[in-house]
Amino acid sequence: MRDREGRPLVVGTGIAGLYVALRCRELGLHPTLITKARLEEANTRYAQGGIAAAIGADDSPSRHLRDTLRAGAGLVDRAAAKALTSEAPARIADLVRYGVPFDTIEGQIALGREAAHSRARILHAGGDATGLSIEETLKRRVLDAGIEVRERTALRALEPSGRGGVVAIVSSDRGRSFEKWETYAVVLATGGAGSLYRQSSNPSVATGEGTAIAFRAGALLTDMEFIQFHPTVFWREGAPRYLITEAVRGEGAVLRNEAGERFLVGQHRDAELAPRDIVARAVEREIERTGHPCVYLDATGIPRDRFFARFPSVCRFLATYGLDPSRDWIPVTPVAHYMMGGVTTDLEGRTSLRGVYACGEVAATGVHGANRLASNSLLEGLVFGERVARQLVHPVPGRVPTPGRLVRFRWPPGSGRADLPKAFERVQDILWEDVGIVRTGKGLRTALRELGELGRKTEPPSGGAPPGPVANAVLTAALIARSALTRTESRGAHYRSDFPHRRPEWRLHVGIVRAGPPARGF
Repeated sequence: MRDREGRPLVVGTGIAGLYVALRCRELGLHPTLITKARLEEANTRYAQGGIAAAIGADDSPSRHLRDTLRAGAGLVDRAAAKALTSEAPARIADLVRYGVPFDTIEGQIALGREAAHSRARILHAGGDATGLSIEETLKRRVLDAGIEVRERTALRALEPSGRGGVVAIVSSDRGRSFEKWETYAVVLATGGAGSLYRQSSNPSVATGEGTAIAFRAGALLTDMEFIQFHPTVFWREGAPRYLITEAVRGEGAVLRNEAGERFLVGQHRDAELAPRDIVARAVEREIERTGHPCVYLDATGIPRDRFFARFPSVCRFLATYGLDPSRDWIPVTPVAHYMMGGVTTDLEGRTSLRGVYACGEVAATGVHGANRLASNSLLEGLVFGERVARQLVHPVPGRVPTPGRLVRFRWPPGSGRADLPKAFERVQDILWEDVGIVRTGKGLRTALRELGELGRKTEPPSGGAPPGPVANAVLTAALIARSALTRTESRGAHYRSDFPHRRPEWRLHVGIVRAGPPARGF
């Protein structure tokens, strides 16, 4: 066992992991940063829309807070959202200090508007390359700071240590051998689970492994039923699912069906600028009603020079398919995009496991509620990453919130004999077909039954090696389906056609834990 008692282990290299590692180093700690892929491969890299912060003259953190609460459909934790919105300007100042090249107009940071925001408060860098700019800047800072980085090193399990800390079991050779690292703190910044769906805007690494690993160790998870679907992702048979940022609609683009009709007008007072769940379901209904495989984003009303300057990456991508957004409608469809739930944390990033912290998309801070407000995701990684780093240096006592409804979920060992690539593809199909934009009790029960059968084939036997990526993918998918079956209403991103209305008795969070006693010592 390698003793890293004084070195916190940060798992994941998106905005949350990179920022935590940097702040830990600035505060005098010596973190180790690991990632199962390359240093820069994370969801952050693909975030086009930008990062929200109330820094405009006509804006305030209280306005940002109101918009966040409104988008979350009654389930936003107010204290978490207040921390997010009030601390946003300071975290933006950190990014400026690190050298993120935010776009400016006459020396002032330029601000755009996105759906469900009452003010223009979205900062961008390189037009629609915000995530890439932030990822590259933080990556350079991490390397310049001399922080130890281990690429292609995967977390496989968490165990309590006999000295009151935590043992991380890691593998750097595709699971052929394992190494135990003992430390006083592990920070999960492993991202979301969007690529578990057949149609997704996420990179292939976003498989929810951190969530499954924490669950296996006995951690409390919350809000796993809330998966956000982005309504405008490029559609063409055989083409990659390229996200067309929400900021395009913020600049004035509208959605039309094949006949040219603006089908969102009359469905919501904000039409194309309605919250994402409203727009995604409206697009899905229109596709089903017409039988046409997509709808169209019409940006032809935006001046060409402005559009090309504001969205250079989108324009370059569209050009490869012979499309010019100043004259052509953009074919789009909804796909899986963001996981609102995850490992339950308090406001300092503590989980229910001693010595284990979480921040970013893997964490359920309560800040997003049932439907994340656009461009609050990158901000969440910064705000709660700062809180985690400070907690590691100056710990204070606390405890994670108790959910209103708790599910105890049993996941038995298996044979570990499945055809793993086919098993993963089956997970993607099951989630897309039965745990997607519109859900039913019958479909969710079918999904759970099929995922249970896959689990028996992909889970290793008791006492065997730690579960691999596919076994963790099956488990995370089952956790999403089980939570969705529990919530018998429609709220935010969770929509059930058999319970199509919001119900006041469900204004609570659904937690899920492993059935049986918690892991020894946690």
